[in-house]
This record gives sequence, structure tokens and C-alpha cells, in this order.
Amino acid sequence: MTTFSDLGLSEDVLRAIQDAGYTTPTPIQEQAIPYVLMMRDVLGCAQTGTGKTASFVLPMIEILASGRARARMPRSLILEPTRELAAQVAENFEKYGKYHPLNMALLIGGETMDEQIRKLDRGVDVLIATPGRMIDLHERGKIMLNDIKIFVIDEADRMLDMGFIPDIEKIAGLLPQMRQTLFFSATMPPEIRKLADKFLSNPKTVTVAPPASTGENVTQIFVEISANDWQKREALRFLIRRENVQNAFIFCNRKRDVATLHKSLKKHGFNAGALHGDMEQSDRTATLDAFKRGEITFLVCSDVAARGLDVAGMSHVFNFDVPFNAEDYVHRIGRTARAGKSGTAYTLVTPEDIKLVTAIESLIKKQITRERLTGLPTEPPPKYGNKKNAPHNRSQNAHSHKRDHHRNSTQRESAPNNPPSNRISAATETADDLPAFLRRPVTAGKTSV
Repeated sequence: MTTFSDLGLSEDVLRAIQDAGYTTPTPIQEQAIPYVLMMRDVLGCAQTGTGKTASFVLPMIEILASGRARARMPRSLILEPTRELAAQVAENFEKYGKYHPLNMALLIGGETMDEQIRKLDRGVDVLIATPGRMIDLHERGKIMLNDIKIFVIDEADRMLDMGFIPDIEKIAGLLPQMRQTLFFSATMPPEIRKLADKFLSNPKTVTVAPPASTGENVTQIFVEISANDWQKREALRFLIRRENVQNAFIFCNRKRDVATLHKSLKKHGFNAGALHGDMEQSDRTATLDAFKRGEITFLVCSDVAARGLDVAGMSHVFNFDVPFNAEDYVHRIGRTARAGKSGTAYTLVTPEDIKLVTAIESLIKKQITRERLTGLPTEPPPKYGNKKNAPHNRSQNAHSHKRDHHRNSTQRESAPNNPPSNRISAATETADDLPAFLRRPVTAGKTSV
């Protein structure tokens, strides 16, 4: 069995790896690290959760250990599509580079430029940035890129989805021709392959999983419900109560739905937070940190959280909405079953989602188990929002209060994560049981795919 000491890393880097609790490299690390240390260009394709970040962070620390950066002239540049991913890469450098005196700067939007500029003025060995802030500071004359030795493009397919490719091409045009380029992507569509051919010179290709494949340790289930929004929220609450959920991402397609679902979960007593792209960076960081510390159990989010974010021991992923892009499904469910652990991913499916469901199964080349929930209410319980539903007098109101108090006292031990009443039932379906919109040949029972 290969160990990190077999990969050519120094004692200081090995000591930091040991301090972090790792002993054996993942397949992407085992294959990529030697090539990076040889100063070869690398094209890496690996699904999320495979340790891809460390496959370039560890050898970069080794390479940059010798030499010093000059003011406003960083020695390496790592581009990330989101602020969260950039911050996570920075955490990796801090963790694995603690025995090396490397200077690092994180250039992301939503933060004041003043401190970022001060770090650049002191000289930076490792520059981690999102494309927009990178271009902004360069156009202001605060940074020069003609001393870049290592250029890393991470999550390239996500860059493509977010429209960052023109920015990346512009940044690449500012870099020296003589440089080492590391290009990583979870999927490899033709557009990404074409981009890699443009940036890389005679690269070594490292592929540790088929493009657009899902983790083998993820149990995937499509849960069939109607299109009613109330029923979707009720179904989600039922699944959460039924499952032994340690922590979970809950994905919505739209930011407004993130806010609505977050409010609903809080109202029903669940320990939930929200994360989406319109939040202030300080709020996003605080929410994500609280989730990682276990202070928040359920994080309702848009796809801003789907790529690369590593939360230890993630037990579940719930897709409240089927993603519009089939590849986003792969990245969403990749938040669970990381580092060899097992996990479960539920997706709520309505009749309107048939094309999206077909696209997902076509992409991953697997058929996903269906489950039907029956007994869901068709509408929320009545509220005292009008005279029709309101108590007629004080005595009736007092009587209702006493009745509700008695009911609550008998059910007080039923926490949000405990099984609900029997009004909702679940059944795993065979092909013959399925409605027309989901009728595909499937195997009864939950399956790990």
C-alpha cells in the first residue's frame, strides 16, 4: 500500500499530514502528486470528495518552500469559482503548510480590499482568488502576474457553468508562458477538454473515476410526490424525522425557495440555517462555520454550496428540488459519503421533473430507486387568520388552549428527529407500481450506486 512518504514529500510536509490524521493518499493524490513535483502540467478529473485539493496543495508547498516572493508579485495563483471554495483551499494551505514560512493571500469578493492589498504589498507565495476580484485588483495596478510559477484552475466545469471562462482566459493571458499549469475538473465535457488543450502543455492526465459518476457509497433514492409546495415541505419533514440525520445539506434551485424552506423548517422546530449567493460574505462564512462546528444541523442552500465544500461526517443530502443541470446532481450528492464513508441522498420528484430525472440517469448511467410517499396532506392546516377559522369567544379560545396544552404535554418528548405519526406511509416501488412519469425498470429496495 502506498503511503505519503512514498510520494517524494519532505519531512515537514509529512509531519503536517500526520498531524492532520492522514496516513494513506487517495487515488488522485497518489497519481497527481509525483507529476506535480516533477513540474509537469496535470489534467485531473476526479469526482468530488476524492481529496483533489490536497493533490495540488501538498506538492505546491514542497515546490514553493525555496524562494521568496516580491511585493505585489505572487509566485503561484489558484483560481476558484466561489468564495467558499477559495476559503477552503486557504484552510488546506494553513493546515499542511504550518511548518513552512509561506505567505498566503485570499482575494475574494465581499471582503475589504485594504487588507488584501496590504498582504500583496508584503509579498505573497500563494495567491488564492476568485476571477472577479483577481481582475479587479490587477486593473487597479495592485498586483503583477509576471512572476507566477504555478497556475491552478480548480473546479473548471463549475467555472464554465458560472460564465467565468472569459475571465480565466484573460487572466491566463497575463501570466508568463513558462509556467506549470494544473487543471482540475469533476467532469470533462467537450468544452472543458477544449479549454484544457488551450492552457496545458503536454499534460499528464490523471483520472480516478469516470466523468459524471456518483460515489459508490451513496444510497440514492428518488421520492415521488405531487407538485404541491406544501406537500414537498411535508415530505421533507417526514424524511428528516424518519432518517437518523447527523447533518445534511438541503438543496433548492432558487434563492427565494431557500429563504422560504429555511423559514418553514425553523417554524417546525428544526435546527436549520440558510446559505445562498446573495448573502453578505461575513454572514455566509459565519453560517458555514457554524454548520461545520455542528451548531446547525440542516443547511438549506443553493448550488453555491455544492462544489468542493468538505463537511466532516455528512450523513445526508436532500434535494428539495431536482437540479436543472444533471451534473449539479452529481456535485450535490457528493457532499455525503466522503473519504470512504457511507451516506444517503434523497431527491423529491414531481411529475414536472420527468425530463430532469431522465437527464440525471442518462448522465450517471444508473437507474435510481424510487419511493412513493402516500398520505401526505393536500393543504396546510387552517390558521386563525380570518373570522371563519377563529375561535368564536374567549371561553372557546380558553378551551382550545387547554386542549392544545394537554396535547402538547403528551407529545412533548416527540422531537423533530423522531418518527412522525402514521398518517404518512412510504413504499419502495417496482416498475409496475410507478406512475407513467417515473416508469423505468428499477430494482425494489434501496441500492447503493
